[in-house]
Amino acid sequence: MKKIGFIGVGIMGKSMVRNLMKAGFELHIYARNKAKVEDVITEGAVFHESIGECVKDCDAVITIVGFPQDVEEVYFDAGNILDSTKKGAYLIDMTTTSPQLAEKIYKIGTEKGFHVLDAPVTGGDTGAKAGTLSILVGGDKSDYVACKPLFEAMGTNINYQGVAGAGQHCKLANQILIAGALSGVCEALAYVKAKGLDADIVLKSLSSGAAGSAQFSNLGPKIVKEDYAPGFFMKHFIKDMKLALIEANMSGLDLGILSQALANCEELEADGCGDLGTQALAKYYEVTEVEEE
Repeated sequence: MKKIGFIGVGIMGKSMVRNLMKAGFELHIYARNKAKVEDVITEGAVFHESIGECVKDCDAVITIVGFPQDVEEVYFDAGNILDSTKKGAYLIDMTTTSPQLAEKIYKIGTEKGFHVLDAPVTGGDTGAKAGTLSILVGGDKSDYVACKPLFEAMGTNINYQGVAGAGQHCKLANQILIAGALSGVCEALAYVKAKGLDADIVLKSLSSGAAGSAQFSNLGPKIVKEDYAPGFFMKHFIKDMKLALIEANMSGLDLGILSQALANCEELEADGCGDLGTQALAKYYEVTEVEEE
């Protein structure tokens, strides 16, 4: 496995492309806006003007795009992945998307002679840059084993979750965890601010205690500095929480914390915060404070 097609060279995808090239893979990329990927082209990635041209001779194709409708487009639209990739290739969707869509790609893809995996990731832009992503893989185990060298170029915590769609279910569980943890961080820091405490000292004091978390350690300092630059877009987190809530409802689960976090983020998105990072959830508490005054 040498020649890799990569669709979705965004905040995380660009670092993943770089790490794959560092590991010796030949990268062929497609992006809607060539200007945004000129840097990785300069570093050795081969740019193509269409998805079909990008994937046609590749041994594996990796996708990490924004929304389920984008996944549908890149796989199923005429001339795209399922029409253009050579038979026997490995198709790996690393987007966080619907488990049902992952199952659909697996069913149709395997019928057409492809090896299909769903392999969403967690670790954000920091993990993508460092090559330390957690990769959650669903599909046939033999295909997971065959693609392990690819995964090892991008991540360090790589686990086979089960049949097609299982990787997506694990990622949605991850997003449920984040919804609660991030909400807790934002509420705690709102309290710290309201009581006039030194936020930097609080961060230092609590990050390694029982209340410590990746959300607190990584996003807490950004919240204190009011740095809302996206490592992971609010709008994508909203998409993920909606998917998780749909799946929870299908299983008869009432996930109150997830529902409230989603409602809070949707309110912020309506106020124009969708392209900010997830740490912008802290703004919800600022808005609430002003309204109460």
